[in-house]
Amino acid sequence: MSLLARLPVRRLVTGTVAAVLLASTLAMAGSAAVPAQRRRGFGGFGRFRELPTNMPWLYDGRFVFCRIAFRNAPYGDGGGWGVDYPRADLNFPFRLGELTEAPISRDSRGEPNHVVVTLTDPHLFDCPFVMMTEPGGAYFDDDAAEKLREYREKGGFLWADDFWGDYAWSVWENEIRKALPSSEYPIVDLPPDHPIFNIQYLIKQIPQIPSITFWFRSGFQTSERGYDSAVPHVRAIMDHDGRVMVVMTHNTDFGDAFEREGEDRRYFDTFAARGYGFGVNVFLYAMTH
Repeated sequence: MSLLARLPVRRLVTGTVAAVLLASTLAMAGSAAVPAQRRRGFGGFGRFRELPTNMPWLYDGRFVFCRIAFRNAPYGDGGGWGVDYPRADLNFPFRLGELTEAPISRDSRGEPNHVVVTLTDPHLFDCPFVMMTEPGGAYFDDDAAEKLREYREKGGFLWADDFWGDYAWSVWENEIRKALPSSEYPIVDLPPDHPIFNIQYLIKQIPQIPSITFWFRSGFQTSERGYDSAVPHVRAIMDHDGRVMVVMTHNTDFGDAFEREGEDRRYFDTFAARGYGFGVNVFLYAMTH
C-alpha cells in the first residue's frame, strides 16, 4: 500500500460527551513506563543515539507508530530522538485503537507495532504519519533535508513535539527550513477554529503538558523554562492548498502524556485525557486531509 493510502477512521462523538468518554476510557487502564532522558546536545554532532536492534520492518496496511531518529547538533537543545521511547510509541496506538476505528498493527502478543526510522531510511515512505521528539536538538544534513522534503511532497505528515523556549525553537526552525524554506512555506499559529482542534475532540485551550519529573520537582508548575516557555503553541506548515503537513507543539510535551500515563494517578488525571484528545485529533486530521 502506498504512502498516500489513508487509514480508514470514523468519528465517534464530539464535545462534552467525547471528553467524558475519553477520560473514562483512559482511566480503565494504565501502563508501565521507562525513565525519560533530557540532556543538551545528546549524542554529539553528526552522531545518532544508538538505534534499537531486532526491530524488523513490518507494514501490513494498519497503523504503525513511526518515530524519527535524527542526529543531534552540539548547539541544540534537546535530549535526543529517543526521549519518550518506547512507551509513548506503544501507548499512543493502543489508545488510538480504543478511541477510534483506526486499524492498529499488532504483534503476536497483541502489542502495537512501532518502528524507528531515519529520514534517509527507505521505509520512511511507508509511514504516512511520523513523530519527532525534542526537535530543538536536531541536525539535518543535506541528505536528510532532501528526504524530508520528498516525504512531504509525497503526502507524509510530521508531528514535532516537546521543545521549550525561544532558543530550542530557533534551532528547530533553522533545521526545518533546510527542507521547507520560508519563501514557500510560512509557519503559522493555528487558529482555535482549525479542524485539528475539533475534528473529534473539542480542544478549547492548548494544553501545556510538562514532563512528569519537572511537574513534581517544580511543585506542579507546567512551564519548563519559566517565562521563556510560558505560552504553549500549536504551529504548522501548510502545503500550497492550505493543508497542514507539519504540526509543531512548542512549549508543551504531548509525548510525556502518552509515555507516563501509568506512573502516577495525579499526572494521569491532569494531563492524559487532554494529551490523547489532541493526539487523536492530529492523527485523524493527518489521515483525512
